[in-house]
Amino acid sequence: MSTPSDPRQNHVLAALPEADFARLERHLAAIPLPLGWPVYEAGMSMQYLYFPTSGIVSMLQVMANGASGEIAVVGNEGVVGISLFMGSKSMSNRAIVQSAGHAYRLPAAELDAEFGRGGPLQHCLLRYTQALITQMSQTAVCNRHHTVEQQLCRWLLLSLDRLASNELNMTQELIANMLGVRRVGVTEAAGKLQNDGLIHYARGNITVLDRPRLEARACECYAVVKEEIDRLLR
Repeated sequence: MSTPSDPRQNHVLAALPEADFARLERHLAAIPLPLGWPVYEAGMSMQYLYFPTSGIVSMLQVMANGASGEIAVVGNEGVVGISLFMGSKSMSNRAIVQSAGHAYRLPAAELDAEFGRGGPLQHCLLRYTQALITQMSQTAVCNRHHTVEQQLCRWLLLSLDRLASNELNMTQELIANMLGVRRVGVTEAAGKLQNDGLIHYARGNITVLDRPRLEARACECYAVVKEEIDRLLR
């Protein structure tokens, strides 16, 4: 994977005034986000705040028996590691790269110094955190009240919003783990979407063929999350 050329591909960094960005830029280090890489584990002491410029990081809540479910996805609209500026140095969940890409990381000490200024970075990070809380809350409601097909549509759309193409590489088993449902449910839901011409699925590759119809099949949860992100990060 090539090195990302511009930290401002990340929307939080792009929103900073030039002077504030310049103070941070010399401390930012470009890193790859390889598929499956654990950005952090539950309870792990965190040393960096990550600003993805491409790819997707999935935040997973893991149960004592090993079962897990996705609570949010993060792409170039946000950051990974909010505990660093929310009064803690660790998270109760884990974060793993769902779709390979790149990020810039900022050391915790530099984050503390800049956040303590109470300026634009603090403002942007807190607004992003509110958007992330909305996504987590809506995911919990969606998983409780909506069908597997609606959950799959929401998941596909949120993932596509964070990618530069209409294709995702993800097996049905991994999708089932993300949604916290049985694989057979994902197989049935994906089959319906494919038969209706909304997606094409083959060997772990999902291509969205008709996004407007996919949005129409999704529950209201996708629109709620997207509108809140657009409002808070505008």
